[in-house]
Amino acid sequence: MVSPVLGPAAAPARSAREPYAGIVLRAALWLAFLAPFFYATYCFANWLASQRDDVGSIVFAWERGIPFIAWTIVPYWSINLFYGLSLLLNDSRRGVDRLAGRYLSAQIVAVACFILFPLTATFVRPQTSGLPGFLFAVLGGFDRPFNQAPSLHIALLVIIWDHWRHRLKGMAGVVWHAWCLLIGASVLTTWQHHVIDIPTGALLGFFALWLFPRDGELPFAGFRLTADASARRLALFYALVAALALAGAAAGAFVSALWLILLWPALGLAIVAFAYAGANAKVFQKAADGSVSLASRILLLPHRLGARINAWLWTRKLPSHVAIADGVFLGRFPTAAEAGAFGTVIDLAGELERPRGVTCRWTAVAMIDLLPPSPEAQAQAVAAIEDARSHGTVLVCCALGFQRSAGAVAAWLVATGRADTLAQARTKLATTGRPVHLHVDQPA
Repeated sequence: MVSPVLGPAAAPARSAREPYAGIVLRAALWLAFLAPFFYATYCFANWLASQRDDVGSIVFAWERGIPFIAWTIVPYWSINLFYGLSLLLNDSRRGVDRLAGRYLSAQIVAVACFILFPLTATFVRPQTSGLPGFLFAVLGGFDRPFNQAPSLHIALLVIIWDHWRHRLKGMAGVVWHAWCLLIGASVLTTWQHHVIDIPTGALLGFFALWLFPRDGELPFAGFRLTADASARRLALFYALVAALALAGAAAGAFVSALWLILLWPALGLAIVAFAYAGANAKVFQKAADGSVSLASRILLLPHRLGARINAWLWTRKLPSHVAIADGVFLGRFPTAAEAGAFGTVIDLAGELERPRGVTCRWTAVAMIDLLPPSPEAQAQAVAAIEDARSHGTVLVCCALGFQRSAGAVAAWLVATGRADTLAQARTKLATTGRPVHLHVDQPA
């Protein structure tokens, strides 16, 4: 029977929902594994560090000015409640599995860091009483001052905050964000962590979100090591640069904790290396409308900044776009203002995000730079170009407008009979005066 409130269109969506009993069972099974795994590995790392006599600390002198606020142990402890509720309150078993995957990956990476590079908290908390005193006593029953950076508390907070920010709207959302800020601040005001633990913990949290995204493919799903020699060279290059950044962070930390900021580009470059090694453009987590996931936006920001600078260096003396044929233009990745001059933008730059404020139609077919696209991606781009022509002028772009977009436009020229061969299409593109680099084996 169709609900008179929801109407006929809404009925199939409701009937397609998974039975909640199955979701709760899946969540309960995960909790039955995750809870003992958490305490076993966390306590083991603590015990292992307590056996060492070389455990140091990373603390800024100005941190001694951070006040101890006893009551903030309440929001600090509240994350345990949200940890379980977030698993139990899901709308699908897939959602439960993805959230559990984030919890598990954050736990594994954090404990590995605690074992390999243990740090200790240096502040001694004053005696407290009442409810705060009780909560501190319970915490002290299993916690030790060694599990510091990255803060697992902050990593889990990022994961849980992201889980609920999609579900809570309006005033409930405002309250949620405020409470999460309070939880984040509480790791300092309870003297549980030092400042350096917070950004490293946040980086770990976003990595877990990237590894198990809310929507779309898992970045490691179907991974096969590439057999393409060019891709392997590029993967090795990015891996070496990531390793150098990691080594710089480790060595620089002996001079100043600020050097640990290099962990950020190191992780982002490692992800790009993973893309070239065989994971391909899905690591950028770019949607068909050109937007990217929050985790991708954060983790790959250093790489995207580098890509933007590189595009500017190569194209600063060139026009932003050139006309090709019948309302189709070829160009570099546009600004919002430049995109507004077209009816549709066909975006092939997997590594870049659609600019904010874009008002035109935007269709993204994510491709990885410097490598030939798959036949499927190329066919999708060609179809998107032809379809977009019915909505006005079309800009086909990638980062520079030299290769991926040029290849797609050349394939479109051949597919629509505007050029007989790929060689003719290449000649037509070259007459625009724009540098064009097509792969010799690019499908026509």
